[in-house]
Amino acid sequence: MSIEIDIVNGEASRQRAEELFGAAGPDKPFWVHIKSASADLRVLIEADDGTLVCHAGVFFRSATWNGQKVHIGGVGAIVTRPDCRRRGYAGIALGAAVQTMRDHDAAQFAVLFCEPHLFEFYQSRGWRPFTGDIYVEQPTGRVRFEAMAPFVFDLKRRAPERGTLDLCGLPW
Repeated sequence: MSIEIDIVNGEASRQRAEELFGAAGPDKPFWVHIKSASADLRVLIEADDGTLVCHAGVFFRSATWNGQKVHIGGVGAIVTRPDCRRRGYAGIALGAAVQTMRDHDAAQFAVLFCEPHLFEFYQSRGWRPFTGDIYVEQPTGRVRFEAMAPFVFDLKRRAPERGTLDLCGLPW
């Protein structure tokens, strides 16, 4: 088995990513009503035959933590084609996203949001729960974000695990 990993411009690769999202299954997630940010960069993993099998969005943002400006990275929309799951693609995509944020050298720590059935997956890869309050923008204004659980990861500094984190924009 060989794979190809590409880190590409988020907007330029959006259509290709959306095709994978559609192939991931017909079930609408419970958080489908949430307006989300578009990825700044995308990790795309292709199989030997060139088909896209996994995606991870990478985000960069100036946010605030306890009122202080911080530069953060984010990972979102990790999606693997159903017939390719349990082969390690999501872990590879997550690792490539983290390395991309490190290479970018601006993000102090990273944030992602996930559903309960994925807690173990992220914790086994060094992500820690953030138990404070998260605020995001939505069409109705600034709201406390409780749709999914936040996790943090150390990049340039130790990521905070509590306090108030305002993404100063849409969630991912």
